Amino acid sequence: MTGRRLKLAVILLVLAASALALLAWTQAWISADVLQSGTTPKSLEVSGSTAAPGLTALALAGIALAGALSIAGPVIRVVLGLLEILLGFSVALSSALALGDPAGASAALVTAATGISGRESVTDGVVATVSTPWPYLALLAGVAMAAAGVLILLTARRWPGNGSRYQAVRFESADSAATPIGTSGEPSVDPSSDAVDTSGEPSADPSSDAVDTWDGLTRGEDPTARR
Repeated sequence: MTGRRLKLAVILLVLAASALALLAWTQAWISADVLQSGTTPKSLEVSGSTAAPGLTALALAGIALAGALSIAGPVIRVVLGLLEILLGFSVALSSALALGDPAGASAALVTAATGISGRESVTDGVVATVSTPWPYLALLAGVAMAAAGVLILLTARRWPGNGSRYQAVRFESADSAATPIGTSGEPSVDPSSDAVDTSGEPSADPSSDAVDTWDGLTRGEDPTARR
């Protein structure tokens, strides 16, 4: 696989894994039955936004990182690869915590529905089960993001550089716009210029003759007599 295709494949993997994590965050993860005494039994569906509230920020950071990868240099790619591994680990950890303790992940929603506060009081009478595949998909997305980070570290040096064609065109345009050089190696002079005449002496300024004539008239001199 060429460096350009490898770069595109890794960036697409980062985007796909981050988008999957973001999609999972919006879906229902847990079904919680509240059976506490003194309250009406309720059945609640807990979404990923409640079970893993930090997932959205992690997923959006992964999408932004994919955009940064498309323009980053070799050194920045290594930094972004390490950051992608950290993001993937965080997504997987958030999903695993919700899967390992569904009643605790449902506590915020149960408190909002029943008014009962305190983690132990809330989870005491809650029967919560993971009823959808979305938390597992979020866990898979985190693993994929971490794997993409490892791929970035392993393949970043094989990726093509950025902007080389643009720089070449820019330099060629600058050369073409430069001052033309004559055959003798010196800058050519525009023959239409009036700064210096062909004799090598400054050309006469007609406005100075008019001023001298006017001064003569004010002194009472006859301008035709001087000619």
